Amino acid sequence: MSAAHYHEEEALGKAYDARLMRRLLKYTRSYRWIIVLAVLVLLVSAVLQTALAFVTKIGIDEYIMARQAEGFETIALSYLAIIIVLLGLTYAQIYLTMWLGQQVQHDIRMQVFRHLQKLDLSFYDKNPVGRMVTRVTNDVNTLNELFSSGVVNIIGDVLMLVFFVGALIYVNWRLALVTFISLPLLLVVTFVFRARARSAYRAVRLKLARLNAFVQEHISGMSIVQLFTNERNTYAKFDDINRDLRGAHFRSVLYYAVFYPAVEIISALSVGLLFYYGGRMINTGSLSFGELVLFIYLVERFFYPIRDLSEKYNILQASMASSERIFNLLDTRPGIADCPGASAPAKFAGRIEVENLWFAYKAEDWVLRDVSLLVEPGQKVAVVGATGAGKTSLASLLYRFYDYQKGHIRIDGTELKDYPVADLRSHMGLVLQDVFVFTGDYARNVRLLDEGISDDQTRAALSRVGFDSFLEGRGDDIFTEVKERGATLSTGQKQLLAFARALAFNPEVLILDEATSSVDTETESLIQKALDELLKDRTSVIIAHRLSTIEKADKIIVLHHGQIREVGRHEELLKKGGIYHKLYQLQYRKEDVSADPSAAIAGG
Repeated sequence: MSAAHYHEEEALGKAYDARLMRRLLKYTRSYRWIIVLAVLVLLVSAVLQTALAFVTKIGIDEYIMARQAEGFETIALSYLAIIIVLLGLTYAQIYLTMWLGQQVQHDIRMQVFRHLQKLDLSFYDKNPVGRMVTRVTNDVNTLNELFSSGVVNIIGDVLMLVFFVGALIYVNWRLALVTFISLPLLLVVTFVFRARARSAYRAVRLKLARLNAFVQEHISGMSIVQLFTNERNTYAKFDDINRDLRGAHFRSVLYYAVFYPAVEIISALSVGLLFYYGGRMINTGSLSFGELVLFIYLVERFFYPIRDLSEKYNILQASMASSERIFNLLDTRPGIADCPGASAPAKFAGRIEVENLWFAYKAEDWVLRDVSLLVEPGQKVAVVGATGAGKTSLASLLYRFYDYQKGHIRIDGTELKDYPVADLRSHMGLVLQDVFVFTGDYARNVRLLDEGISDDQTRAALSRVGFDSFLEGRGDDIFTEVKERGATLSTGQKQLLAFARALAFNPEVLILDEATSSVDTETESLIQKALDELLKDRTSVIIAHRLSTIEKADKIIVLHHGQIREVGRHEELLKKGGIYHKLYQLQYRKEDVSADPSAAIAGG
């Protein structure tokens, strides 16, 4: 992970950004009554806590100090009843805020994941997968803290602060002024803590990002670490990074360890002043002992929301940073989207026409140059060429993973960009060279959670590509769990599984992108047998590395440096002695099929 990546992931903006907060609060609209109820619960709790103090005052002044026993049981029972109600309100407040946090977290995570599915492949070419995982997990979790222990509690703390200030002034405005003397000192301590805590938080997050990046990278590349016996050096480097993170955490803990005792000292100082002035007022008869106890209790409750608001500072700061990253992602517009007026055709025959096509991933660094070709419905067309010729790029354009810059691609006479993306892809099947196997069973990997594909259809698709022989040999069935990323499957077995996946959806157009380039001879034979039957009456584009798999193609197109150089059938191209002939010769020698390649070519 580069320094720029660290900066993007962990850079801190404002501790409070009104623009971001407005966007975040939109997620609470559906749950606004929950917020109102939670705030009301906090306010009722504050009222009852104050009532508890007044009950204590009455008990002290009118019963304990007056040595009055009659009626004291009522005061005690009232005190107990308030305590019980407060326990219930505390439970309700915690449940409501946690429920709110989980609901909002769920909604945001669903929106982010839905948006990620809409983004085109060019976005994923530029952004690491780990960064996207962080958005869906860590950043959304941070926002959960904001809503579960932030928004409601911050509102409640501010209202409670106002309430207790009013209560202090109501009880005795002179003592209230004595209490407020310590406020300037408290503000200074809070300001210094905020600046230090911000710096410490930034350091912790930056070093944590480095640790996560190092762990992710070296676990993914563990085979290389072990191959070159580099475990000791890797461990030493990890130890350095881990020590840096621990040191940053220690500095953060230090600031909190200083701040909270400082607030307690200021609170104790206020209480000390109250004892001094309150004691003098009791001696003069202008204040009762119960009123002093009441006031001390209110002062302690007054400092509680101040401490809590300081604690919420880091939550607020982290939430602003996470929300900015999430909204930047959500504001990223998909590069591939339905054009206005796009509509699905009534019939999809699969006639593919490419005319004067130009395509580049970057600026005018053309990968395909003035490509024109025609694939009739039911025709089997192969595209061959050396590595980097543009074969896979052509397949990606047909599937509209990317948009071309010049020229036209038409299917059944309709421009490719005029099709709804989802409808276009529903008529096309794609088998890639690098097959992704999902965690789950074989059935899930074939039908991809599509309940419209039955178990029988799944078994039939696996059987038609010959995968059933592997299942029988293992004693498995379609509901047997597959290891993560198909760890127990060979490359050829993964490709057969992907082939069955495409067949289960029964597409009108089938694109095979070097689907047999990494399989053994036996597996290739299984696929070849399936192709002879399965590609009948189906438009197919076969991007082939092994030329032996496309000898029966209706048409072979030879790409070279992004341009079509030769078109014809297998025998015709061999006789021309051009690029296809050279590719065939090179592969023939590599596979060591015969000692005399010229004889093979002549007999091809």
